[in-house]
Amino acid sequence: MLNVWAGSQTPIVANFNPFMPNALLHATQGPILEPLFYFNKVADAAPTPLLGESFEWNEDGTSMTIKVREGVKWNDGEPFTAKDVAFTYNYEIAKPSYLETAEATDDTTVTLTFNTPSFTNEDGLLQMLIVPEHIWKDVPDAAVATNENPVGTGPYTVESVSDAAYVLVANPNYWQEGKPAVKKVRYLALNSNQTSSDLLTTGQLDWAGMFSPDPSKVTGGGTLAMINTPVDPTVLYTCSNAELGCEGPQTDVAVRQAINLAIDRTTLNEKAWAGQAKTISPTYALLGRDDKWIAPGMEKESPQTADAAAAGAILEAAGYAKGSDGIYAKGGQKVELTLSSVDGWTDYNDAAKLISEQAAAAGIKITPMQVTWDEFAEGRSAGTYQLIMGGLIGTATADPYSLYRDWLTTEATTPVGTAIASGDWNFSRYSNPDVDAAVLAASGTLDEDAKKAAYTVVQENILRDMPYIPIVVNATQTFMNTKDYTGWPTEDNMYAFPPSWASVGAGIVLADLKPAN
Repeated sequence: MLNVWAGSQTPIVANFNPFMPNALLHATQGPILEPLFYFNKVADAAPTPLLGESFEWNEDGTSMTIKVREGVKWNDGEPFTAKDVAFTYNYEIAKPSYLETAEATDDTTVTLTFNTPSFTNEDGLLQMLIVPEHIWKDVPDAAVATNENPVGTGPYTVESVSDAAYVLVANPNYWQEGKPAVKKVRYLALNSNQTSSDLLTTGQLDWAGMFSPDPSKVTGGGTLAMINTPVDPTVLYTCSNAELGCEGPQTDVAVRQAINLAIDRTTLNEKAWAGQAKTISPTYALLGRDDKWIAPGMEKESPQTADAAAAGAILEAAGYAKGSDGIYAKGGQKVELTLSSVDGWTDYNDAAKLISEQAAAAGIKITPMQVTWDEFAEGRSAGTYQLIMGGLIGTATADPYSLYRDWLTTEATTPVGTAIASGDWNFSRYSNPDVDAAVLAASGTLDEDAKKAAYTVVQENILRDMPYIPIVVNATQTFMNTKDYTGWPTEDNMYAFPPSWASVGAGIVLADLKPAN
């Protein structure tokens, strides 16, 4: 029995719906349901074929032909075919806005037709989790179905679910012969990083993606190894758009700009992340990997030290005045905000407290508050928050395009009070027609100069508007039991992004693991 941290979800509720953001996604995305291909964000390599074998674009990027794998079965014994792929792409809740049609021309071929050239959407398209038509065609409302007995093609199926844990067992119909060798996986719901660390050091947990300020204490016994793979931006989500229903001082761009200047990122990295995070770019290009996409004249790195005077100057230029209590106000409204972080995420909780202290020096009152995972997920999806300490999903390829598309475009958001659809991530409710047009232009070309011109427009706007306030590229620590299990990703063979929560990658890692004895 491989024991894995399931995250701060207590009590656990049986929900394996890939279209719901608060489902048990650690198991759903990869271990149970698979995509056609896997794009490894920590390796500069071609995508790994899974349910797909090959794909080919037409000349202008308006059509893609995909060959799918033969001989695959769903875990209920039904055959997997190209019809399941076409069904998934056409399924209303999952269908991308730029997709015109998906057609299975035979049992192993799918043709996708787009309403605009879509080269740059490649990774998003091919990593979509494929669901079985014979199950989901009869689901009355895919947005709320809990899918308690999920049917997938992945290496595992669900055996049981309790308030405290859920157990997966090896899929006897799995298409990769001889895999998985680990026959049972138990996901434990734990309430904090510290609890997870304690269970790791006492041999009760084998795999966890979490933060420890002193990882040597966790790995010192010789059973565990740790890898740090910083690729995902940590930011302050801001519900930024008053026109879509956001409420609070953070809807004023001047307040967001001031908070950005009030943050001492060097101190945050040292105290909240023990120096293991990396410097972030406000363009969200990953420094060192994506430098060529940073437009000339753009600020390459976010400020590493606080400048309270500059933050105050921005607020004063926007009509704010500091009151007798030291807090800026305008029109009788003080710059007072709440900053949510998930209870038990100690690095984020510590960072939120430090940001509160740093903002106070600039005349901004930020009150940190810890919430449950469900409160966090529901709040950001519905837009019922002011600031959230959270993360963006780093791009799977050396190109910031998918982050721009998923987190910043109008089509990826909804008005406050309406849940954002699965696969969309624009929780800031940001809507800017210039950004939308630039992202659309970038999607339709393979010409680097044309993409750079489009990214210049995106970066000019987001550096000014700050819908997400960049903090660091998060330290992503993965702890693995290398004494009792072999086959983990290593520095020399990073065949998959290693955290236990990694979408799709977790399924690839589990399929490759073997008991050491």
